[in-house]
Amino acid sequence: MSAPSPRRWTALALIALAQFIVIMDTSIIGVALPRIQEDLGFSQENLSWVFNAYVVAFGGLLLLGGRLSDLFGARRLFGAGWIILLAGSLIAGVAPEVWVELTGRAVQGVGAALIAPSALTLLMMLFGHNPGELTRALALYGAAAPAGGTAGVFLGGVITEYLSWPWVFYINIPIALVALLATGPLMPAAQARRGSIDVLGTLTVTLGLGAAVFAIVRAPEVGWGSAQTWIVLAAAVALLAAFVAIQARRREPLMRLSIFRAPDLSAANLTQLLLGGAWIPMWFFLNLYLQQVLGYSAFPSGAALLPMTVLIMIGMIVLAPRAIGRLGPKAVTVTGLVLLAAGMAWLSLVSPDGSFAVDVLPASLVAALGMSLAFIPSLGTAISAARPEEGGLASGIVNTSYQVGSALGLAAMTAVAAANGSDQLGDLPALTSGFSSAFVGAAGIALAGALLAAATLRGRAAVPAASDG
Repeated sequence: MSAPSPRRWTALALIALAQFIVIMDTSIIGVALPRIQEDLGFSQENLSWVFNAYVVAFGGLLLLGGRLSDLFGARRLFGAGWIILLAGSLIAGVAPEVWVELTGRAVQGVGAALIAPSALTLLMMLFGHNPGELTRALALYGAAAPAGGTAGVFLGGVITEYLSWPWVFYINIPIALVALLATGPLMPAAQARRGSIDVLGTLTVTLGLGAAVFAIVRAPEVGWGSAQTWIVLAAAVALLAAFVAIQARRREPLMRLSIFRAPDLSAANLTQLLLGGAWIPMWFFLNLYLQQVLGYSAFPSGAALLPMTVLIMIGMIVLAPRAIGRLGPKAVTVTGLVLLAAGMAWLSLVSPDGSFAVDVLPASLVAALGMSLAFIPSLGTAISAARPEEGGLASGIVNTSYQVGSALGLAAMTAVAAANGSDQLGDLPALTSGFSSAFVGAAGIALAGALLAAATLRGRAAVPAASDG
């Protein structure tokens, strides 16, 4: 085994930055959404596509990103992803109308789909030699994800308030340039491997996911009983079934199905899927509640979620590794999901004349603590279950699970919120009722994740405990 890189902790900072940025790009648009809606003409129902265009491309192409990382080398894919993310950010920032904005967001998602699995593969290459260091590295990497999500809301508020909404996209450009300059000197190189790319598998999984999200988002507008809704849902099921069939037959599939025979891998990925499906709708609708009901402008709305960011950082870097060492990943994952469900159930009690201190702060902190405890052990379990040579694939699968859960969870909760009044702008009781319903639904998703983890995860320590030394 080669000696550990003396620059590995500096490299980890860049890897964590990458994770921070790709997740921040899902949330930084949250505070800016009302301005984007006004300037570009989005309807209330279709506004979530500013989020979903990114997440569908991101989630749908993560498996391809993982495969390309294994074939061509994680460092090459990491750099290519930053170039594509930069291009998408420029398109989204200059967009004069809806379709250009959604195109830019989708291109950003493509770049993120190359960055995320290659970043996690690079982390394993740098720290896989030492279990104690690996746990600390995973904690820092894991903290960057939800911290990027919540910090993105704050940064989006500052930018929208004092600059203009296109700058929520332009901010990626200097960061991408710095990352590109640092990638070569810091990241380990890996030899390319021979193999083919499963283009048909990539198309079916991406189109299947996109069709499912589109059907759920459009259902409140066209009706759940309409032929359009059920035809698109049927097409989504058929495409995803075709993807599975293609993977079973190909000699070099995009996703080797037998990888799911690894102990805990399926359970951990399902847990990540439900975790994303609960967490992302929570911050999306909490931000809308702050702006559209409590009347916060962009900057105060972003600042209101800073306490969540701080607690998540502390929870993931300090609390989660210690809890895993003492209780094991299963107990910590289940506890985190239960706390997340409790926090969102508490948020569902918001009122039209509520306040931040009473209706938002305590409940959001409970939810943030739950997220910080559940994320690290389920992530570590998912990536440690695969063979070392399939690190890119395992990284792609677990990132896909979280992003697919995020997209479908937000789509479903958008439908729930709209059915309960969130589409009635200006009617504060109706808006609050819609947002409250979304919080209840997200709490149910988190509780389902807790039950699933309790029933299916093994009790053994799949994630190494951080050493005290």
